[in-house]
Amino acid sequence: MPVTGGCLCGSVRYEMAGEPIITRLCWCRFCQYIATGNAAVSVCFETRGMKVTGETRDFTSIADSGNVMHRRFCPRCGTHLFSEAEVRPHLVFVRAGTLDDPELAKPAAVIWTAEAPSWACIDESLPQWKGQPPPVA
Repeated sequence: MPVTGGCLCGSVRYEMAGEPIITRLCWCRFCQYIATGNAAVSVCFETRGMKVTGETRDFTSIADSGNVMHRRFCPRCGTHLFSEAEVRPHLVFVRAGTLDDPELAKPAAVIWTAEAPSWACIDESLPQWKGQPPPVA
């Protein structure tokens, strides 16, 4: 069964054909902006089989890892939807809050913990990386 989701206003919808690969909480400074001061929860999928309807805009930047990142969002409501690294075009990270079924987004790791504020609630039972973790398959 496909995984579906979309933006707050409904202008953008997506469908992922495959199963989630991994879900991570990211504390890098960019993700803190996206998540309004918290960690961003992102679910990794293969881009193959990804279908998007509606217009998205792309914000391109250089991540702390040095990777060129493309972060796509809805231009109407501003909902951040996807992140993609140019070095891994076969993978896309979907923001968990945009999933129709957010129960699919159980975190398996925490990354960029070195950039988390002192008050951050980090689940000690999850694997952690101070910075960029090894690439997913």
